[in-house]
Amino acid sequence: MPAGALLSDNLIHRVNVGDSLTRTAARTPAAEALVQGDRRLTYREFNAQVNRMAGALSGAGLQSGSALALIAGNSIEFLVTYYACAKLGLVCVPMNLGWRTDEVAHVLKDSGACLAIVQDTLLAKNRAAIDGEPGIQRVIVFGESTREFDDFVASGADVEPEVFIDDRAALTYLYTSGTTALPKGVVGNHTAVYLESMTMALEGQFRGDDRFVAMMPMFHTAQLNCHCTSAIMVGAALHIIPGFDATVLLDLIEREQITQIFGLPMMYRAMLDHPTISDRDFGSLRRALYAMAPMPQETLVRCLEVFDCGFYLLFGQTEMSPTATIFRPEHQLSHPGAAGTPVVNVQVAIMGEGGKILDQGEVGEIVYRGPHTMTEYLHNPAATEAAFADGWFHSGDVGHLGVDGILWFTDRRKDVIKTGGENVSSIEVERAVYAAEPGVADAVVVGLPHPHWSEALTAFVTARDGATLAPDNIRQNMRSHIDAYKIPKAIVVIESVPRTSTGKIQKNLIRDAYATYYDEGPSAE
Repeated sequence: MPAGALLSDNLIHRVNVGDSLTRTAARTPAAEALVQGDRRLTYREFNAQVNRMAGALSGAGLQSGSALALIAGNSIEFLVTYYACAKLGLVCVPMNLGWRTDEVAHVLKDSGACLAIVQDTLLAKNRAAIDGEPGIQRVIVFGESTREFDDFVASGADVEPEVFIDDRAALTYLYTSGTTALPKGVVGNHTAVYLESMTMALEGQFRGDDRFVAMMPMFHTAQLNCHCTSAIMVGAALHIIPGFDATVLLDLIEREQITQIFGLPMMYRAMLDHPTISDRDFGSLRRALYAMAPMPQETLVRCLEVFDCGFYLLFGQTEMSPTATIFRPEHQLSHPGAAGTPVVNVQVAIMGEGGKILDQGEVGEIVYRGPHTMTEYLHNPAATEAAFADGWFHSGDVGHLGVDGILWFTDRRKDVIKTGGENVSSIEVERAVYAAEPGVADAVVVGLPHPHWSEALTAFVTARDGATLAPDNIRQNMRSHIDAYKIPKAIVVIESVPRTSTGKIQKNLIRDAYATYYDEGPSAE
């Protein structure tokens, strides 16, 4: 087939994330698309900026398959760059803003990025890593201090790029941080992200008249590919804020009549504890999404009472683009602590030793199949082969399926604690801590080295404002919520827990910091 015919066929039939914006702009050009502070863009204006950015990047020498590093917080510029990459066939490499210099340097080199888009407030922190990577041929800065990005975009034409892009071509390299190794690149392709966007729009019942808030980091797939791309696909309005602030979010919900919010359990807890919560009007809210972990039951019940809308827990991981299951509104109270049911396009199973698929109720590794799944780990064939062993993607999570098809997450395999010959889920113990003491803000359970128990169950807790925690009382109260052998050998009250940029608790840092706790510390029971 001649090259022209191949391109024509590709433009007609392909699955491309950039095309979803093109279609939304054609369908509802005057609808509000992006709002950030005083800036408001319609879908016509948003699409035009993306086209100009794609044209400018093409003019700068980037072509299909080139990698672009994106070092930016939540912003219109972030999404303009992302969609321009999609339309031009480039690979977008968003950088985690919490990375150390050596991690940024590793990702720049490993991804092969040749150009970097950088927010002005992040340039100084990342300058050494950028300057140290000879592959970066150009740096374009945006922000209040410069018009460099705006001038660059203006150099391109508002014309839809016509580039051959394979459905399974890489769209993103999203790097996951390990506890002992440098970040590992997850290759996401157009089909995976496109279908993830459609899946979330369907499962979350997203509508064109919805008004979303983007406050979780866009450099993570949960905010970017589970929320933003889905909202844009249906033509909803997306309000962009740099991060979570309870007062800012509560004001925004009322002022802009927000219909959908997405955050972490701790963010909902902070809103519930806000001094003005009882005076707020949440009549516009239709859906509230949360991720990372189930909510403590007491927090969930209050959320349902106060916000009076449908709550959804999203469960998955970067390699699944990211959603694998959804814990739906009708199950929130009847199945406390569950991870939900599989979304359309994802098949879930539980695998035992030797690749055997286990029956309902049996505990094993959670494995997935479906087009949401990553292509591979970049430059890491051994890790890719292990992840796809036995014809399934291996999540590294432990759980079981109930008779009603609902997935129950037990723990990360690495966080299951082996104590006294028993395997104990750290999450199960954490839930018991919350149930035993409402004054606990955060409960983190880890296994620490112990001469008798091998690993001793140890809980680290922080107090909610105004609460005083008594470890012995918590341990005593836990007896009515959990088996005696699962009660922590010690409960340690700390000021705060270490978290990633998305709020995920970093258990490895706690384990490392308290590795010698039982050497000369509390005696075992």
